[in-house]
Order: sequence, then C-alpha cells, then structure tokens
Amino acid sequence: MSLVQTEHVLVVPTKLVHELGYFQGFCADVERYRDTLLDARQTSYRPRDEMERDPAYKQLIPYVIFRYRDPHGAQLFQYTRGKGQGESRLHRLRSVGVGGHISSLDASDHRAYEVGMRRELEEELVIETAYTSRCVGLINDDHNDVGRVHLGIVHLCEVEGLALRAREVDLVSAGFRPVEALIRELDQFETWSQICLEALF
Repeated sequence: MSLVQTEHVLVVPTKLVHELGYFQGFCADVERYRDTLLDARQTSYRPRDEMERDPAYKQLIPYVIFRYRDPHGAQLFQYTRGKGQGESRLHRLRSVGVGGHISSLDASDHRAYEVGMRRELEEELVIETAYTSRCVGLINDDHNDVGRVHLGIVHLCEVEGLALRAREVDLVSAGFRPVEALIRELDQFETWSQICLEALF
C-alpha cells in the first residue's frame, strides 16, 4: 500500500468554508477564516486517497511564496513540478508556491499546521537565508478537480538573499525569476499560482 493510500491529512468540512463566507479565487481576509479553519474542533485527519475524491471536505494546504526584493525590483522563487511530485494532476506545471498536506504525523504537536508547514519546506527546499513570513490570504478554486478538494493558505516570505534552492529532485528548473517575467508566462503555471500572481503581484 502506497504512502498516498495510507497517509491521513488535515481537512475541514467544505460546508464550514461556505458558512464562513464562500469565495472563488483569492481572498485576502485572513482573519475571517484562519482561526476557525485551524481550530481543532473543526478539523480532522482522514485518508488522503479518499479525500482526493470527496468534495465534502477541503484539505488544508500551506502555500508558501518566497520573494526577494532589491532596488531593481522583485523576484519570486519558482519551479516546475516533476513526475515524482505527489499530485499527478499538477505534473509538468510551473509553480510559485511551496508546501503540501498537513499529515496526522504532524499532530503530535498542538501546533500541527505550523509543524507540517515547516516539515514540507524542509523536505522540499534548502533555505540558507533569513526570511520573515506572514499569512496573506486563502485560495479556493472549485473550477477543477484538484481545487474542489483543497483549500490553500497563502504565506508570503520575504527573503534577505537568494540562497534558496530545491532539495527535492522533482522541483525542476527551480530558482528566482523577476515577477514581470512570471506574469508574462502566466499560462504555464498551475491554477493556484496564476491566482496568486494576479492577486498579489
């Protein structure tokens, strides 16, 4: 049995998102949603293979964007998803977001979401620069099969330098690129990245 079949991931009922206020695309009103969505009384851990097919639940996904700014402008860390990345429906698409599922293995700590986000970053990246992070919004996209079962929590990290690289081999062609260039190439990116690039930059 594969990891995807056995892994239990953090979810909330989709109806909770509707009760808090349904939105499509990007929502910057973090305070309205975040505390309730991450409240242990609202969340549960369920088998990932089932949740990938059940729109009654939303899998909570930290989606971390790294930005470097200097007098010449802003650059974002971006990469292309290789075939070894967990979500096959996103293979070969570019992304500006790093992150993944919060696992039941992260739940030994009362701050499971933060622990899981840190674990995902450490698994996927080598970060050798200082940075500050803040939560800037949420992504809900019910227009495709992937989006219907996931809810993104977007974090923007301001890095002091460019010393950040992919640790995971399936993050292909990774590196910083000027924001303007990424926006010109918008159609090459996964939907969540398109939503973030248009909403934030």
